[in-house]
Amino acid sequence: QVQLVESGGGLVQAGGSLRLSCAASGRTFGSYTMGWFRQAPGKEREFVAALSWGVHYADSVKGRFTISRDNAKNTAYLQMNSLKPEDTAVYYCAARLGLMSDQSLYAAISYDHWGQGTQVTVSS
Repeated sequence: QVQLVESGGGLVQAGGSLRLSCAASGRTFGSYTMGWFRQAPGKEREFVAALSWGVHYADSVKGRFTISRDNAKNTAYLQMNSLKPEDTAVYYCAARLGLMSDQSLYAAISYDHWGQGTQVTVSS
């Protein structure tokens, strides 16, 4: 079992940057696929990025966001640059033990563990 805690959200102006962190408990962090999702008010939770056998990004964040992990620190990161007002949402990190197929990576239902979320607000 793994528990996830996000941090690093906040209010930033358009064009600014934030780095989200996802701290995980447990001793097998390196064996988990890590993902980031976001949910804006009135919208469904959507895929942002994942790190499994490779790195995957939603088209809307490619070139601006970078997912990474530090297995020694049991932490995953989401570096967000050139932020836009449409990036405003609650951001969640998610995890699933093992590698995941392309189709599974993009689906929230595929992940077994979730953090509580951290709010990111981008002002115009």
